[in-house]
Parts: sequence; structure tokens; C-alpha cells
Amino acid sequence: MEGLPPDEVLVARLRRGEESAFALVLDSWSGGMLRLARSFVSTEESAAAVVQETWLAVIEGIGRFEARSSLKTWVYRILTNTAKRRGIREHRVVPLSSVDDSGPTVDPSRFRPEGDPFPGHWWEFPALWPTPEQGLLRHEVQAWLAEALAELPDRQRVVITLRDVEGYPSEEVCELLGISKANQRVLLHRARAFVRGKLEKYYDQEATP
Repeated sequence: MEGLPPDEVLVARLRRGEESAFALVLDSWSGGMLRLARSFVSTEESAAAVVQETWLAVIEGIGRFEARSSLKTWVYRILTNTAKRRGIREHRVVPLSSVDDSGPTVDPSRFRPEGDPFPGHWWEFPALWPTPEQGLLRHEVQAWLAEALAELPDRQRVVITLRDVEGYPSEEVCELLGISKANQRVLLHRARAFVRGKLEKYYDQEATP
């Protein structure tokens, strides 16, 4: 697939209404947009509708783009706002600024207690994860990851999708979602811990003869 040109070139082409430029951004970003939209709404059909509505808004609003952020961030901000509105109508969205950070991230029973010669250390280290050279099937891991992401609370799934799936830096995630850096850190930490726990179970099964 053809790579994207710099923003200033791409925006100029989009403003001229070049179909090839729209095709480029659609091909490059629609998959990620669909994954993020699905984090806010209840069905794949709703997520697809959010993406479609976002692209219509982009087409209509590209002339007002002021380049205060990257073009992709601007498009994703439209997507996020559109998905939030639809999620509210579906009674799905939980305020992202409301973070429940109570309770341990990892089961405390896996660590040595106070009074032990090594308090706070693992009783038993987590199993080493197999490497690709050991025959790990990539599509199986992807399936487990998808299942783990689907089980996450909405707020955690949105944040980990943006950070670890789409590769956004923390500052842009906070800007897109309207949350503080502290909230973003808590949500991401808990999401990563949950996903890692799921993958650990998978690798434990793989290691069992």
C-alpha cells in the first residue's frame, strides 16, 4: 500500500477533493478507527456507522483543519467524539475521568508476605513466554489478545487500544479522551496487567506437555 505523504501535502490534496488522497487515508486508518470505535459502542455495526460518520465529517470539515495537531489526531478526535455520543445513546459509555484504582493489579497471594525473609518477592516467577522460534503461532496469540481486550472494562480497553494497538503517545491519548495523565496511567497499567495475565495462562498451557 502506498505510504502517506507529509500532512501539509495530504491536507492540500484532501482540500482539492482528490479521491486518491481519500483512498490513502481510508486504507491506512479505517482499521484502527473501527477498533477504537468498537471500544465505545455495543456492536460491530455501530462501530462501522461511527467510522462512516467520522469520514463524512472529515470530508465536510477538512477546510477548517488548522494543523494544531497532526491530521490523524484530528480525525481520531472526531471519531472519539462521534463514538462517545453514540455510546451514550446506547447507554454504554462510562465517563473516562472516573477511574476505579482500588484493589491490587496482581493477585497478592503470588507474592511473599510480611515476615518472610524476602517480603514482596514472587513465590514463583511467572513462566517464560515462548519465542517465535519455539513454534508459537502468531494468529493464536492474536486471538487470545482479542479475547482479553474484549473482556476489559470499557475505559481500560479504550486506553490500551490507543496506546498499545494504535501506538499513540500518552499525551495524545489524554488529549483525545479528555483525561488526566494520572488517570491514563492507572487505566493503562490495569489493562496491561490483565492482558498479560491472560497471555500468561496461554503460555502456561503451551508449556504443559
